[in-house]
Amino acid sequence: MRKIFKQFSLSIFVAIFIFSFSFPQQNEFVSVKGKEIITADGKPFLLKGINLGNWLVPEGYMFHFNKTSSPRMIYDLFDILIGEENANKFWDSFRKNYITKEDIHFIKDQGFNSIRIPFNYKLFISEYPERKLEGVGYALLDSAIKWCKVENLYVILDMHCAPGGQTGDNIDDSYGYPFLFESPESQQNTIDIWRRLAEIYKDEEIVIGYDLLNEPIAHFYDKDKLNPALEPLYKRITAAIREVDKNHLIFLGGAQWNTNFEIFEAPFDNKLVYTFHAYWMEVKQDVVQRYINFRDKHNVPIWLGESGENTNEWINDFRTLLENNNIGWCFWPYKKMNSSRGIISINQPDNFDLIINFANNNSFDYGSIRDNRPDFEKVKSSLNEYLENCKLKNCVINDEYIKALGLK
Repeated sequence: MRKIFKQFSLSIFVAIFIFSFSFPQQNEFVSVKGKEIITADGKPFLLKGINLGNWLVPEGYMFHFNKTSSPRMIYDLFDILIGEENANKFWDSFRKNYITKEDIHFIKDQGFNSIRIPFNYKLFISEYPERKLEGVGYALLDSAIKWCKVENLYVILDMHCAPGGQTGDNIDDSYGYPFLFESPESQQNTIDIWRRLAEIYKDEEIVIGYDLLNEPIAHFYDKDKLNPALEPLYKRITAAIREVDKNHLIFLGGAQWNTNFEIFEAPFDNKLVYTFHAYWMEVKQDVVQRYINFRDKHNVPIWLGESGENTNEWINDFRTLLENNNIGWCFWPYKKMNSSRGIISINQPDNFDLIINFANNNSFDYGSIRDNRPDFEKVKSSLNEYLENCKLKNCVINDEYIKALGLK
């Protein structure tokens, strides 16, 4: 009888063991409950983050360029200055040095609980006509996310530059118009990239979610024509993501630089967060009240995805206003050259003025390029120095800015 009982007990154990692995194990993800973003244990979670601007989307103003503003213009500028192959090597090193595991550790150590990673779609898909879902962006994101997992620092992925352009300005690397909303091909490429990223990170708990389109539809375009196209595209992207990933949050930015929530109807997914941006305005309740009204009406979370580029006093006041209204935030930017309006300041290299002057005072026709190109060796040396200066160990920490964010 005891032998039979042992055999029976063993059979039950084996059956339970097999059964437990017959179904996917339940992972724990940041989620939403009513107006709150919540942790896996159900507790409210106020996001306090910083944007890794300039890393995967170089911006001219961060190099002190006036006219050379978008990534493609900056790439062209560096090709002109030092040649295409030298420029390619520069950008490889730039992406390696600008954000490292030391930066991620530092961000966590300062008291932040999250980062937003802006990226250019061009790093994740090959050029026309192949349009294969490949590129250096995948490995770069993967490294950052692995570092964040070690530090328990949450990640939000942000398509800052979408195929065709969603904004129509330098920030989306477009050709001066939001062609995304009039191009079925660009829309499908956008959908395909997001679906691929969701497929890769569907089980990654340190990733909070996906910010689908940064600052869509600038105010100087035909809003009556373009605004109605935004939410339907959001729905299509979300549907593609949900085919492979039902775990992560979807962040939806309003039209006109993430300010206009009037384009939204009732929420169409049960894990949506609505995100707004706010720069250079007087700090008062009216600035956030319309977003709070939207939150109350639809019982959904809201989040400030970008703000900053201001004095420490302004940062402190606006951050306090947000927290008093239970609004999480992600300020801009983390790193920038010669600036106190961010967490980290990069020291300007010797002879970098030669690059700035050439960028700001050149018509970029071939005659002007020949006549005004600065000394090759000086430029190359200056760019190599920049690659060293942008490493965290060589940067200046803006302690007062960090204090203004209510962090240590």
